[in-house]
Amino acid sequence: MQAATPSEADATAADMVLVHRALARDADAFRAIMKAHNQRLYRIARAVIRNDAEAEDVVQEAYVRAFAHLDAFRGNASLGTWLSRIVINEALGRLRKRRRIAAVAMPEAREAEIIPFPLNPGDDPERTMAQRQILQLVEQATDKLPDTYRTVFVARVIEGLSIDETAELLGLLPETVKTRLYRARVLLRKSLDDEIGPVLLDAFPFAGRRCERLTKAVMKRLGFEG
Repeated sequence: MQAATPSEADATAADMVLVHRALARDADAFRAIMKAHNQRLYRIARAVIRNDAEAEDVVQEAYVRAFAHLDAFRGNASLGTWLSRIVINEALGRLRKRRRIAAVAMPEAREAEIIPFPLNPGDDPERTMAQRQILQLVEQATDKLPDTYRTVFVARVIEGLSIDETAELLGLLPETVKTRLYRARVLLRKSLDDEIGPVLLDAFPFAGRRCERLTKAVMKRLGFEG
């Protein structure tokens, strides 16, 4: 096993400091953990669930579960990876439950919702409209990917994790990640132009009021007010 680099060691130490503070019921530590990881966890949850509101619920439940077992965190992986695995398990559990219900009830299919893109009011109207249309295409095309490809694509391309980080997060071999990512890109190229690649990092936003709302909801469930 390779020794951790200085930056990795520093990150692990910082994680452990926050964890110990949270275990001591330091409210600011809980808030710091959530604000640092909200966006990544939301994107991962939505990659599985493909529904805005339910993805928020998944992240909230995952936080509550994680904080209830925070003493189990040993720093063998980063805190972000540890939390992400809990989110994936929660999301997959809900997906399985949803499919069981669907198999019995046979409800009408619904199209996935499109996540609003927070635009700068000062932007040129035509440019703003073009950005909105591009991001909607990205989100729609991503939602249509098969589950196995979509989670890899979101983690690797939209969230920006490395091949190794994605493999560790999803419990896959790096070669499998590469293969699924390649196939996801092939499918996306059928509906997306290569020039919109640079805006992918702005897709599936989770910031501002939405981030604050989820953080407050979890804090309330942990017994902290305000």
